[in-house]
Amino acid sequence: MKKSFVNSFLVLLIILVNTTGFSQKLITKTGSVKFQASVPSYEEVAAENKSVSAVLEQSTGDFAALVLIKGFRFKVALMEEHFNENYMESEKFSKATLKGKIEDFDIATITSSPKTFTLKGDLTIHGKTKTVSVIIKVAKVANGVNVTGTFEVKPEDFNIDIPSMVSKKIADKVKITYNFALLK
Repeated sequence: MKKSFVNSFLVLLIILVNTTGFSQKLITKTGSVKFQASVPSYEEVAAENKSVSAVLEQSTGDFAALVLIKGFRFKVALMEEHFNENYMESEKFSKATLKGKIEDFDIATITSSPKTFTLKGDLTIHGKTKTVSVIIKVAKVANGVNVTGTFEVKPEDFNIDIPSMVSKKIADKVKITYNFALLK
């Protein structure tokens, strides 16, 4: 079901983004999203998901990414279980998405040296959507581009409850790092 959902999502994105008769989309199904919510003196709270789907419409700068929450892997299995069951409620809120537009994007100006842009759009986590402005770096690679960046979110902005018992062990702001090799 997971693979079918991801494929359906990508097909939907391609249809939604396609506003002209011919478009140039760059896609990945193997992007990476990491998050870091650690605080000093406590156990590391971090995970990585290496099965993130993303699509970029080269002609318009429209961008979308999909992260399946259960795809995050932790060093400690119990932490992964608590993340999915207690905090993210991944059975109920199975995915996170980022959909928006890269401002002033022009594929012709992209070289192998990363160029900085601003992506403005909607970030949906835990069933709640917030408007965001994210700094991204885009660099040319063989058959496409590499999109990287980092931003922070606050769990409470997405109705993610952190019990007071463990709140001192988890950062107030969660650092999210992403890396997408988007290819033709």
